[in-house]
Amino acid sequence: MSSLQPVRGTHDLLPDDSRRHRFVEETAFSVVKRYGYGEIVTPIFEFTEVFSRTLGETSDVVTKEMYTFADRSGDSITLRPEGTAGVARAFISGGLAQSLPLKLFYRGPMFRHERPQKGRLRQFHQVGVELLGVEGPQADVEVVSMAYRLLCALGFGDKVQLEINTLGDADSRAAYRAALVSYLDPFRNALSEDSRARLDKNPMRVLDSKDENDKRIVANAPLIQDCLTPAAKEFFTQVTDGLAALGVPFVVSPKLVRGLDYYCHTAFEFTTTALGAQGTVLAGGRYDGLVGQMGGPATPGIGWAAGVERLSMLVETAPEPERPVAVIPMGDAMAALVLADRLRTAGLAVELGFSGNMKKRMARANKANARFAIILGEDEAARGAATLRDLDSGAQEEIALAALEERLLRS
Repeated sequence: MSSLQPVRGTHDLLPDDSRRHRFVEETAFSVVKRYGYGEIVTPIFEFTEVFSRTLGETSDVVTKEMYTFADRSGDSITLRPEGTAGVARAFISGGLAQSLPLKLFYRGPMFRHERPQKGRLRQFHQVGVELLGVEGPQADVEVVSMAYRLLCALGFGDKVQLEINTLGDADSRAAYRAALVSYLDPFRNALSEDSRARLDKNPMRVLDSKDENDKRIVANAPLIQDCLTPAAKEFFTQVTDGLAALGVPFVVSPKLVRGLDYYCHTAFEFTTTALGAQGTVLAGGRYDGLVGQMGGPATPGIGWAAGVERLSMLVETAPEPERPVAVIPMGDAMAALVLADRLRTAGLAVELGFSGNMKKRMARANKANARFAIILGEDEAARGAATLRDLDSGAQEEIALAALEERLLRS
């Protein structure tokens, strides 16, 4: 029955998948904490304006992919398609301008109604960071290098390629926009419908088009490097020199752009071919104009986000769960429950066999990958003891119940 299947583009995170997800998220938080980041948790839905104002009215996310609905009060609500806008909204509504600089980490589910594909779902999960209040290029170097250190900590720093570019300052982008429109205008009628709309409202978005004919047209478009001001060139030089000094490998990708006006200077992506066709696993950039565009004080910012599903697909081995101790009662079941609770309180993972004969309970202990089995027989219990069996070596010994915690914690 279709009603008992997950909705297309969603899936259940069963224990093995969940373990890999948790490894990615916890590794990310562990890495960014070393850089002074604290966690922020924003609601999974916001007023629609939060996203339509920040992502751009002509973006595919806003026009085609957002899950938007009217609530019972008639307000337009949208499930968050990304994390940055919500963090910026929280910065403004929380009055945090006096707390700059802010280093914030987030994680959680995002929602986009797009065609499901490998590593890309309609409900997906992201980890991300935002650094607010620092305008110098050293911030860009630290944020990009932090992303690289995360990918290395996950075990696949050698499987990704850092592509980086500059979007310049406001004067650079104004000059580039004019040059781009001048180049594209003669091709207007040959462009896709989406690109024709963007040409008038946001011409840099045409460079992101997935339409094959559009790609052929923009292949010879001018590059933003030809329009950079001296200050913008110097900013980018300091970023690339800083990454080189930290030993972070990169290639300059002149056609890597961000179409929205609040983006500036550094734009970057980590891509890989390990999942098939080349795909992005982490992306970010500087967005000095975002908070001001949302109605807050002018605040520089830079950040990145990564899809947990895609990262987890690249993880070759996630840490195995802690091996439990199996408590196998062959007499008083309540006494076994009391012992299991005592061991858990001491910090041990315990698998309690509830029913079945000795053979079945031992089979469950082996399936749970238990390190030891504690067999509570009636004779041993009467003496205040139990049989402790090492399930790796097969050796066993009788041990006083009172000494179990110390013995197991020592192993």
